[in-house]
Order: sequence, then C-alpha cells, then structure tokens
Amino acid sequence: MKPTDPTHIAVVRVIDLETGGNGPQDVCEVGWQDVVQGEGGRWQIDAERGSHMVNPGRPISPETMAVHHILDRDVVGAPLWKEVAASVLQPDRPIQALAAHRAAFEQRYCTPRLTGGAQWICTWKCALRLWPHLPRFSNQMLRYQRMPAGLIHEIGLPAHRAMPDAYVTAHHLRDMLNEASLDQLLAWSAEPGLLPRIPAGPERGKSWDQVDLAVLKAFLMDRDRDVRFTAENELARRGEGPSGRDMEPAQRSLL
Repeated sequence: MKPTDPTHIAVVRVIDLETGGNGPQDVCEVGWQDVVQGEGGRWQIDAERGSHMVNPGRPISPETMAVHHILDRDVVGAPLWKEVAASVLQPDRPIQALAAHRAAFEQRYCTPRLTGGAQWICTWKCALRLWPHLPRFSNQMLRYQRMPAGLIHEIGLPAHRAMPDAYVTAHHLRDMLNEASLDQLLAWSAEPGLLPRIPAGPERGKSWDQVDLAVLKAFLMDRDRDVRFTAENELARRGEGPSGRDMEPAQRSLL
C-alpha cells in the first residue's frame, strides 16, 4: 500500500476480546486489526494491528482459561480495562466503525462511553447474508471454509487469542466490504441475524422455505430472537406478514 494521508482514508477497526469471567470489567486481553479502503475503493488489510494484556481485577476463571489459556500471572501489572480501552477503541486516526465476529459480545464491554458512540459491524450477521450457502459461520470455520486470500496462517494463531482472532475476522470483513457497502453491513448488523437454515429441532438443517406455514408460525414464539426474526422474514416473503400481508422481507434474495 502506498503512503496515504491517514486523515483521508476510510478505516474500520476489528476488535477481539478475551475475558476472565462474565463481569463488566473482566477483559484480560484486547486485540485489534485495521481494515482500510485503498486505491480504487478496494478494502485491504492494514499493517496496524496489536494487542494488550488487561488486568480483570480478579482471578481468571478456569472456564475461560480453558478457552484462551491466559493465566493470572500473565496479567499481573497490566492496566485495567477502563485504563486501556479508549486508546484501542478511539485511536488517533479517525475510524468509520468498529467490527467484531458476533459483535454483541464485544459490545458488552466496549460501551458507547468507551467507544465514543462508534457504530458496529457484526461479521457473523453479515456472513449469514453474504455467504448463506456455507454450512457454518464461526470465525474459525469461515477461515477454513473460505481460505481468504492473503491470510498468513501463523499470524492467525493461536486461535482464541485476541490479536490472531481479530486478524482472521479482518480478512472476512475485508471481503465483505468488497462485496457490499459499509452502510449495508452496518444496516445488517443493526438487525437480528437472518439464519439461512433452521438451527435446531425436528426441522434442523432445512431452509426456511421448506417448512409448512403452521411450523413456520410456531417459530414466532421461539426464545431466540434470530429465529423469530428469520421466521418473520420468511412469512413476509410468502405474503403472510403479521399485519395483513404488509410486512417487507429483510432480504428477498437469500430465501
């Protein structure tokens, strides 16, 4: 990438957090990877990436250690989340949005006060829209199903550590931004997930257009808001919206 005035390039910062438990300050590592819009409007992976260890202020739980393998001794002397968050979430160069895979998790800790009210892209929700033919949508499954161009295998390891995971997510985001606009990804991210297939129960694995109307309407009572949202969308596609066939499908081309 040729040198560019950093104040005149579009930047989305991918964030990944590892935590020590479920408390509001329990971050034990933060990682980031920037995606920038280069010449010709194409998005690409930037050189700007990194990570910080964070002291969660209490012992890391065995359950979370088993995921990321960060030990209490690794965070001794590290800053608290409230001390380091703003420097990562509000970098010196302007950013257009923050992004994460299943961003709702990061948003629990990256509150508007810490982000300056930044908008978020959820790469999980966007993957459901752009690549509905894929069988799985976790960050690592997308990595190996898609094999994104330019992803250096070793930089993306170990999995379930903040910087490597952010690096992998950034490759998905780059490809998404080169298929759809930033505004479109933000709009999809603001809605529940539009699931390409039924995730559980007797109809598991079927596309939504394969189930009869009574079964579809039963999904409107599901506890999962993504399931409810997708069922509503399929009903609207069939002209069976809840308010007299006047509900517009969220995405016609998916179903």
